[in-house]
Amino acid sequence: MSRATKHLLIGGLIFMTMGVPTATTANENDLKLTIVNPKNLYDPSPNGYSTAVIVPSGGQVAYISGQGGQDSTGALSPDFAAQVKQAYANLRTALEGLGAKPDQVAKLTVYVVNHDMSKLEILTRNVKEMFGDALPAQTLIPVPKLAVDPMLFEVEAVVLLD
Repeated sequence: MSRATKHLLIGGLIFMTMGVPTATTANENDLKLTIVNPKNLYDPSPNGYSTAVIVPSGGQVAYISGQGGQDSTGALSPDFAAQVKQAYANLRTALEGLGAKPDQVAKLTVYVVNHDMSKLEILTRNVKEMFGDALPAQTLIPVPKLAVDPMLFEVEAVVLLD
């Protein structure tokens, strides 16, 4: 092998490995969500959500499928408030299954059948009970129906894992 070829080969290996990330050890504070509620925007926290949440670089993210108000037997109460309460209990169980806690939830998407303003108090109360001051970003989507006709509410989550 010629000397020029050796230099190109060595140079190529150095160049190729420069872009390869190296393993780093993150400390506990590196894997915390950062809640952002800009001062020049309406403060959404009284309504049970935050404007934005930053997931730290290198954090592993999990997506929890929509949790409805079914109990462990699959039964659904006809009452909206009961379904919301059960859906958040189901979300908590799903988080526990991942080894996560509510303060690791970055984003919620909630689906409400035949939404009207009277349902906001129920939604806000349940979110605040579960998340306290660590309110995730959240979007509410009114829908005409969900997967199963008696379902009135569903919540899905994006979660930062430790």
